Amino acid sequence: MGHLDHATFGWLTPLLSYAMACIGAALGLSCTVRALDTTGRSRRNWLITAASAIGSGIWTMHFVAMLGFGVYGTDIRYNVLLTFLSLLGAMVVVGGGVFAVGYSRDRTRALLLGGFATGLGVASMHYLGMAALRLHGTIHYDPLRVVLSVVIAVIAATAALWAALNIRSTRAVALASLVMGAAVSSMHYTGMLAVTVRVTPSGAVLHGATAMQFIFPLAVGLGSYLFLTSAFVALSPTAPERAAYAHAEHAQTPADAETSGRGPDLRSRRAARGPDASTADTRSPAATR
Repeated sequence: MGHLDHATFGWLTPLLSYAMACIGAALGLSCTVRALDTTGRSRRNWLITAASAIGSGIWTMHFVAMLGFGVYGTDIRYNVLLTFLSLLGAMVVVGGGVFAVGYSRDRTRALLLGGFATGLGVASMHYLGMAALRLHGTIHYDPLRVVLSVVIAVIAATAALWAALNIRSTRAVALASLVMGAAVSSMHYTGMLAVTVRVTPSGAVLHGATAMQFIFPLAVGLGSYLFLTSAFVALSPTAPERAAYAHAEHAQTPADAETSGRGPDLRSRRAARGPDASTADTRSPAATR
């Protein structure tokens, strides 16, 4: 039986992975909130961004945490194709849940369906990512802990979508993202606690990429995407903000029109009275006597 270490770098990888989960959740919730305030193509684009943000955040969280995963007695490699599929699968399944919430008229039904689909997306990403693991030995799972991890994922996703449907303030979205990040991290480590490895010593070469060769650069790239998209979302006004801007501009327009209209009106009145009248206006009282 191989000894598993889930934090070979200490608290660095758990804290960094939690931060990535929170960023993905906050970005996804913000995009979903904006999507619900729009229609047509704009809603679709916001929902696509939300799905990619949540999926990327969960994937980055998982593999940043896996940077700290080690098994004594064997090296670890990752299958490149399965690793990419876990990322795409997370985005697609999470997208299904987000779109269910974004376009369904029955919000309760959409919340349950979307939360279930999104939670399965989180869990499927985790276990598909684990299927990409290559080592000298065999991996076994405790079924009870696997089921518990899936339940945590579904509850976390449902709570996040509920927040998107019912929360509008920035502070509330930030708080909800912290809770979702904690839930996603709990799901990950619950799933990892279900793992046992029976090491089979071997001198054969393991195929695949090491974490530093493949996962770390991709995680950095996705992390950069999340940060840049977060900046874009932060600079995009929400529907209440756009309404406030429009109201302020509408309230200012009549006053500006009244002030700016005095000059042209005065000139038009003088032009109507003719040049003689204009000259008369400029004479002094003594000249008219």
